[in-house]
Amino acid sequence: MRISVPSGVPHWEFAAAMVQAAAHWAEESGIRVNVAVVDAGGNLMSFLRMPGAFLHSIDIAIDKAYTAASFGMPTGAWAEALDKHSPAVREGIPMRPRMVCFAGGLPIEYQGRLIGGIGVSGGSELEDEACARAGLSVIAMKT
Repeated sequence: MRISVPSGVPHWEFAAAMVQAAAHWAEESGIRVNVAVVDAGGNLMSFLRMPGAFLHSIDIAIDKAYTAASFGMPTGAWAEALDKHSPAVREGIPMRPRMVCFAGGLPIEYQGRLIGGIGVSGGSELEDEACARAGLSVIAMKT
């Protein structure tokens, strides 16, 4: 997924807009989520916890964003990706600290470069990923 980043606009503004857009989608859907955006190095840039969102989902949202940024692929793609590997890899990768292998985390790319990740936790996997996509789509519309 690609976003356009207009020149002269600080990246923190995009990170804040992404978490707000994801939370708005969640609110309209009647769910409460935590949303995190990290930069390409996995550093937290923006975070939003909706009132009533699960406390354990705080770290899960951050780790989904981290995993998406770390590998440049959606966290929901890991099940299929791991099927292609040995049992040791299939069992070992999900056990790594901060690794999330279920949907809700998406990479953020710009001009073919991985610039970060967005992670959402608190709904179902489909809801979390839809929230993350809402965050990315609003940023694309700002350009």
